[in-house]
Amino acid sequence: MKDMKFTVEEAISFSKEGKIEEWVHLFLNSVGNNVPFSEGLKLQKRYWTGPLLISIDKLRRCCGPEPGMEYYNPPEHWEPRIFNLQELIRKGWGMPPLIVQHEGDDFRINDGNHRVEAMTREGIEKCWVIIWNSHYQDDINDFY
Repeated sequence: MKDMKFTVEEAISFSKEGKIEEWVHLFLNSVGNNVPFSEGLKLQKRYWTGPLLISIDKLRRCCGPEPGMEYYNPPEHWEPRIFNLQELIRKGWGMPPLIVQHEGDDFRINDGNHRVEAMTREGIEKCWVIIWNSHYQDDINDFY
């Protein structure tokens, strides 16, 4: 794992080998710093699709400073993180794909809420995502 970069290209390579779920857990348990999410995903069978390049406007954040967010993040914590990510984006950062739950018409960002906000502020319209759900294997044509 020490040679892993956690880029889109690397995730695509894992996906081609049928190992995208493995990549997700390696990411979440290391640089993704989201062990509780990884553990939750392991509680039952999940179906994985991606990475796919989709429009950011299809995605719904669940974390942020807005009232009513499922995971409220105060502005004094949110804004500096967004600023730092914007700087990385401007420098050409090869960021990892977002991890998104697909249920019905909803595409909820589970990991990558800060990244998607930074991309939005930078005028980026599409981003790479890995999509999962608990009920069925998605058809990639549903996302375009």
